[in-house]
Amino acid sequence: MAKYRVPVGVHLVLLDARGRVLLGRRANTGFGDGLFHVPAGHLEAGESAVAGLIREAREEVGIEIDARDVEFAHVLHSDERVQMFFTVRRWGGTVTNCELEKCSELGWFEPDALPEEIVDYCRAGIGMVMEGQAFSEYGWEPARG
Repeated sequence: MAKYRVPVGVHLVLLDARGRVLLGRRANTGFGDGLFHVPAGHLEAGESAVAGLIREAREEVGIEIDARDVEFAHVLHSDERVQMFFTVRRWGGTVTNCELEKCSELGWFEPDALPEEIVDYCRAGIGMVMEGQAFSEYGWEPARG
């Protein structure tokens, strides 16, 4: 049997002083366009999860994050990917939409009042982060046995 290999996504649950989460509305990406999502991306070859998260934060929203301020929060395993969620409450710089061609707007939202237009697994992941759950499975058929 072939080894199971999936891309690993890193997801930034950036929380402001009021506990709101930053979301961007996806545009022109081919996945979830028109829906909100946290800043996120895939790991590159040879890149650690925290380094990838810091890179994505810089590229997408123009902020600098110290690795010591990154807190592991949740792993969501779907049939297509392993999605790692991290919370960050402290950063340098000003949150800015740095990828206007991929993101039509940024906004801060209460975690218990996320917009209806959000990528489903992202909503699930944020919910698990807020509940303090370290692991979940998403989109799998129930195990039989």
